[in-house]
Amino acid sequence: MSNISSVIKSIQDIMRQDSGVDGDAQRISQLTWLLFLKVFDALEEELELTRDDYKSPIPEAMRWRNWALDAEGITGDALLDFVNNQLFATLKSLSGDAQRNPRGYVVRGVFEDAYNYMKSGQLLRQVINKLNAIDFNRQAERHQFNDLYEKILKDLQSAGNAGEFYTPRAVTQFMVDMVNPQLGERVMDPATGTGGFLVCAIEHLRKQVHNTAEEATLQNSILGVEKKQMPHMLCVTNLMLHGIEVPSLVRHDNTLSRPLRDYTPADRVDVILTNPPFGGIEEPGIEQGFPADVRTKETADLFLVLIKHILKTNGRAALVLPDGTLFGEGVKTRIKEQLLAECNLHTIVRLPNGVFAPYTGIKTNLLFFTKGKPTEHVWYYEHPYPAGVKSYNKTKPIRIEEFDAEKAWWGTEADGFAARVENERAWKVSIEQIKAANFNLDQKNPHAAEVVSHDPEQLLADYARLQLEAQSLRDQLKSILAQSLGAPA
Repeated sequence: MSNISSVIKSIQDIMRQDSGVDGDAQRISQLTWLLFLKVFDALEEELELTRDDYKSPIPEAMRWRNWALDAEGITGDALLDFVNNQLFATLKSLSGDAQRNPRGYVVRGVFEDAYNYMKSGQLLRQVINKLNAIDFNRQAERHQFNDLYEKILKDLQSAGNAGEFYTPRAVTQFMVDMVNPQLGERVMDPATGTGGFLVCAIEHLRKQVHNTAEEATLQNSILGVEKKQMPHMLCVTNLMLHGIEVPSLVRHDNTLSRPLRDYTPADRVDVILTNPPFGGIEEPGIEQGFPADVRTKETADLFLVLIKHILKTNGRAALVLPDGTLFGEGVKTRIKEQLLAECNLHTIVRLPNGVFAPYTGIKTNLLFFTKGKPTEHVWYYEHPYPAGVKSYNKTKPIRIEEFDAEKAWWGTEADGFAARVENERAWKVSIEQIKAANFNLDQKNPHAAEVVSHDPEQLLADYARLQLEAQSLRDQLKSILAQSLGAPA
């Protein structure tokens, strides 16, 4: 790991010397398109060995092996001219679609908004030579690189802006474990980001694969959409590193721009796992594709409507939502009313502060629901900090082991979660109570002790009151002692 880690660090150091690359986001974007082409080439090598008729969608001169692999190859202005005027122009205009030329379609989708920021051909050559030190055909190095890739994704999120949060691996893992996708089911993330949920789902499904036919089923059951170019590129590379040969089912697009009425039964999916952007506002006109009674410009609300719509009957969803959606009113009330009427919102896991630190301090919740039956009651589970921990941070994130208590308590939906019991962390709220509260899902834990106030004025007032009580007790004791000794008080 240290070897690959040092390679990536030295690449970033070289990029810092280049006048064209400004800041972490551009450095990671630059690194990503280079990585994508190198990984793509490594996977093509494997396919050429296993398939006699394999033909690359990339013209011969543009393949990584033919312009990047030779350490003494093209460099300086000639390399810059080749990359800017030939390589990018060719890859952005590859022909084909997801059916007829899926590999070409993937490459074009990755490069349509990509950009070469580097201005020095010599420094670009140094970066390429460093990258060639990583061998993606060696299983051990590829596995190490997956771990490192997670770190690159976290670095990207630090350089990102509001609404782009890296979902901690423990949270995605817990959500996938509880939804439990089965081979043959179509799994979708409509706000894919860099692919964390999809990668987790792939690892979960791969344990169910025992032959080539089942592997082919897996290859065609992972779907996603990502609006922004760089997360999309990172996601596609991430999926290729996790064995998805042609990630053509992960589109570079805005899911919300497609009107709900355009979805056919064939578009519906079995499982949705997602952390939709929250706090975001959609561009004017997007909401026109949604029914009039739930139109809003707020991204998280529109995603909730979309997810409910595109799930099949009996389809299952798990998503991350902020507290604001739980207690929000107006359009939010109508969206929640419809969700509870059409789906069984059986569980809300309330996460403590800091899970998404340092990107946001907003409190978040994990919602689990199944489409097709109305909600009768909602179970809540308040996730505690581990012993001795007061908050999470970058160096001490939430860990999967912390969810063992929820997993042990969970039970199965088939028997209506009959095994669940209330405890100091878990409680049940009936649909009648929720309706009476005007669909406010921000239901407090009835078993929790009253929250201690840390307001300075309140603390000072309490302190003064306690001082007076203590003085009064001292005066009483003094009086009792004086009387017992027969002296005047």
